[in-house]
Amino acid sequence: MAKKKTSTPKKKSSNRKFSKGTQTTTETDSMFFLKLTVFLILGSQWIYIERLPDWQIPIPVGLILGLVFATHEHFQIDRKIEYAVLVVATFISFWLPIGLVIQA
Repeated sequence: MAKKKTSTPKKKSSNRKFSKGTQTTTETDSMFFLKLTVFLILGSQWIYIERLPDWQIPIPVGLILGLVFATHEHFQIDRKIEYAVLVVATFISFWLPIGLVIQA
């Protein structure tokens, strides 16, 4: 006599892996240019602490704040461009009379 194979229903695994859908968020051109303008203005901000005529200490406050904003930004697509705009604005504004001067 042959044994009958009884098939037991397979249990479905409760640990399903759900794939996250790739969401592409597009940034409009006007938003991109607004961000570049903000990073340009922010990168040009300096604080000069000086004691006439002895010494002067320049501190690039705008560059530091701009780097913080660029690293914690929602749209991180063009982060390298934002870094480049910040650095160029910082170097150009170093020789221009832009920023806050504190005399001690």
